[in-house]
Formats: sequence, structure tokens, C-alpha cells
Amino acid sequence: MLLTNAKIATLRTDDDFGIIEAGAIVLDGARIAWVGAAGELPGEYQVRETQDLDGGLVTPALIDCHTHVVFGGNRAAEFELRLNGASYEELAKAGGGIASTVAATRAASEAELLADALRRVDAMIAEGVTLIEVKSGYGLDRGTELKMLRVARQLARRRPIEVRTSFLGAHAVPPDHTGNADAYIDEVCIPTLRAAHGEGLVDAVDGFCEGIAFDTVQMARVFAVAHELGLPVKLHAEQLSHIGGTRLAAAHGALSADHVEYATEADARALAAAGTTAVLLPGAFYTLRETQAPPIQAFRDHGVPMALATDCNPGSSPLSSPLLAMNMACTLFRLTPLEALLGMTAHAARALGESGRGRIARGAIADLCVWDAAHPAELAYRIGFNPLRSRIFGGAP
Repeated sequence: MLLTNAKIATLRTDDDFGIIEAGAIVLDGARIAWVGAAGELPGEYQVRETQDLDGGLVTPALIDCHTHVVFGGNRAAEFELRLNGASYEELAKAGGGIASTVAATRAASEAELLADALRRVDAMIAEGVTLIEVKSGYGLDRGTELKMLRVARQLARRRPIEVRTSFLGAHAVPPDHTGNADAYIDEVCIPTLRAAHGEGLVDAVDGFCEGIAFDTVQMARVFAVAHELGLPVKLHAEQLSHIGGTRLAAAHGALSADHVEYATEADARALAAAGTTAVLLPGAFYTLRETQAPPIQAFRDHGVPMALATDCNPGSSPLSSPLLAMNMACTLFRLTPLEALLGMTAHAARALGESGRGRIARGAIADLCVWDAAHPAELAYRIGFNPLRSRIFGGAP
């Protein structure tokens, strides 16, 4: 198929939008065969089936590289408690937070979890997402963790979207292991990781490295098993405090270190040396009313790629809008509109270890969005407005 009459933001480099006026794109199955100015279209492609995009703006499709869309229940009551002064850590220690979602997720059937998750995924698809990452972590026992991962796999069979799964068994210490995190890691988390890998349910391994969850020594044991199984790792790091999670992620060659509000310039240097992407999650920053922003300038100075995601979850980031996440990243973290779009496309792909995605270039996966917009900066500029005209998934409109 030949797409014509388009303004194309190729994002070929990280330095500019790479805009081609009066552009054309040739799709060959699920790949891009050619992109450039329509007047330079090679003759061999001029006989293709043609779709006139009527001057629409074309960008790579959006990628949400950090989500928790599979879960039971909701935490609206805790939202009110936080507004009345309770902190995230206080709620967690009182049995709320992740523990309350664990109870609801354990009680839900696969069908119930799938129906709820699909509503959130539909909202993301409607804003141009074609690839999402989905984490477990609200089971904290073998049966429920596997149940969550099976539901995550089903999402791609029910909707035109690709899904990558992350095992997040090291998300919190469950009530039956209170005060004994080491035993939970050895008796539940690691054996469940092996079982999930055996069923082909895991694409990567994640963890929550924080004072209210697991320390760097405990996470290193989980990462050792991940490496043994040939699985890449990533880490929730330095969200609420600085305990060394970012350095741990870098030392293990992690795909990404996520949140990173309390990361330092030394951490930025470590991430750059390791080739690890920093994933920014402004939804959680906003919902928790945090004041410590990630070290954006240090990431820029040291060349750390910055991805961006919704962190869609029931507690700290009940956000399913990637476009709003882009606006939040610009407003709260001072990203540029270009950085925000790269964060939801090329750098998000990098955070998932997905080469060949997130840019418009010959040989890339043909996941594209057509927007009713004059310039790509509009995608981060508008609030509560969705200019998506159409989505192309694997070369198919």
C-alpha cells in the first residue's frame, strides 16, 4: 500500500521531528518499504494501492512501555485518604496500597480480570497505542501471578495490539510473609518465576526496589535467576527514596530503570554506560503529589534515553491516556514536545528491547498513527483532546 499526501514526522534521530512535507510511505506487509517526499517516489512503487491521507500528520504509533493494566478492584477510597493527608507509604504499611489490590486480584476470575483490562486497553488503542507492556505483581502467590500473566497474553488475542509481559513477583511482601521478605523471595517469587517462564508467559523480569518493598540484595537474587533463564530485567527504582536501585539496574544491564525521581547524576552516568533507558512516569508523580522530579538535565547531559509511560495502575497512577502522560511530562518534568513523543515511541521501544519500532524508516515495523494535527508538538500540547484520525497496525489500517 502507498500512503500519500501526508506530513510525516519520521523521528529518524533524537535531534528533531524529522518532518517530511508532502510525504509518502510505502507499506510492504508489516514493514515500511520506503519513506520520503512524494515527488521522489521510485517508479516501482507508483502502481501500489494508494490511500490519500488528506494532509494528515503521520507519526510512529505510540508505545506504552510500563503498565499494570491487569488487576482486580480499585482504590478510589485510598485516593480520598491521600487527599486527607495519608502518604503512600503509610497506606502500604497499614495494609492498603498494593496489598488491597492483591486481595481483589486473587478473588477475581480470569474472565473478570480480562474484561476489566480490555476496557483500559481500549482507551489506549483509541489514542494510537499499538504495543504495551503488562506486569504481574498483584498476585504475590503462584496461582494468581500465573493467572495475571495468562490474562495479559489474552489481550493480544482479543484486540489489535501487541503485548510484552513482565514478571513482577517482587512487587511487595504479601501479608503471609510480613517481616520475612527473604523467605518470600526464595519460597514464592523465584519458584513462580521459573513456573511462569516454563509456561512461556514471561518476556522480562521486573521488581520494586524500595524501602517498603525489596532491597538491592534481594532484587539481585531475582535478577540472577532471570539471567539464568535468559530473560532481560528492568526495575522500579528510586521512586520514593534513594537506595541504590538505579545502580543495580545498570550493573545488570537492565532494559530500563523506571520512576527514578530520586536518581542522581552519578546514577545517570551509570545508566548511560550500561545503555539502560530511564522510564519517566508522570502519572504517579502527579497522583502522589510528589515534589522530587527526576534528574532530567542529568539524563540529557549524559545521553540517557528517556522513555515515557502511563504506569496505568489502580493506586498511584490510574491513568490510561498516553497523550495526557505526554502533556504531564512536559508540564511537570519540563520535557520538550519532541522528547515526549520520542519517549512514547522510539525510546519506549528501546525500553522494551524492541528494535525496528518507534521510528518511520525503511525496514521498520509499519505501526503508524494519522493525526488531525498540523505539527507533532500538538500531541503533547493539548489537554483532554484526542486528535487521532486512524491507526495502522502491522501495515493494516
